Amino acid sequence: MEVYSIAQTSYHEWPESLQKILIVDDEESVCMVLTRVLEGAGHDVQVASNGREAIDRLKDEPFDLIITDLKMPGIDGLGVLAKAKETDPLCEVIVITGYASVDSAVEVMRLGAYDYITKPFNLDRIRFLAERALQRRRLSQAAAETEAYKRLAQLDGMTEAHNRRGFDELLSSEISRCRRFGRPLSLLMIDLDDLKVINDCFGHQAGDTVLKEVASALRKSVRHCDAVARYGGDEFAIILVETSKVDAIAKATLLKDLMPTPGRTSGMVGGRPQHTTTISIGVASYPADARTLDELVRQADRALYGAKARGGNCIKAANR
Repeated sequence: MEVYSIAQTSYHEWPESLQKILIVDDEESVCMVLTRVLEGAGHDVQVASNGREAIDRLKDEPFDLIITDLKMPGIDGLGVLAKAKETDPLCEVIVITGYASVDSAVEVMRLGAYDYITKPFNLDRIRFLAERALQRRRLSQAAAETEAYKRLAQLDGMTEAHNRRGFDELLSSEISRCRRFGRPLSLLMIDLDDLKVINDCFGHQAGDTVLKEVASALRKSVRHCDAVARYGGDEFAIILVETSKVDAIAKATLLKDLMPTPGRTSGMVGGRPQHTTTISIGVASYPADARTLDELVRQADRALYGAKARGGNCIKAANR
């Protein structure tokens, strides 16, 4: 039975770089033809004669594109598709079927196939679909890398909290959302008391350890929708979304009482316990204390300075 045909038209789009393709089919003639066509387009092509062999290959090495027959003994094309997407969600899959079935087409697309094609198939169409699928993979990888770099650019390298840039972007976005929906938002400005004493007595490495532990404790103590940022050297900020001033003060109290723990977890230096870590917190809320982002930050900062002026290890709310 003829399973392919060669069209008179030609396809001249060549890949940007060598990419790996796995062909899965129990018909040797199909594998030979597809291998010749796709290797001719400059790709690294490998072959598996059944679904089990394909899945074993996927365990050992990644592929950019899989072209698989749908109906095979044992593990069929749907099984290969599911395993490919489980192993690498960005892997593209084209399914070949020997019978035109709406149900099978819907199923393969639902499971994440790039496209499907029926036998007898046109080699130009296979080549065209392969290049388009590989192009989508390249774009998807680039988008994922861009998003990863963006996230890294917004994180503080030492504490893994948001950095100042990330904080500014998040606070601006949340203030805009609060304006649209008329919801409250609160900001906590937090300063580590006597971090200079820890650095002077036990070294900057001990001070860095305290910063990391405090950041970790803060992140674990707020909701997923809230954001913890390293605002300055020994200063943190927490954006509490949809949180009133009263609730923000209650959260600040819980955080202040939690803070001696990180200082105690840093061990002993010279046979003596490390300096106990305490924090001071300034609280300000939108729109109760401020109508703009800059004013909210100023009010929270001013409240923090008030807490420090009281000797530290305490909370001060704006306009109170």
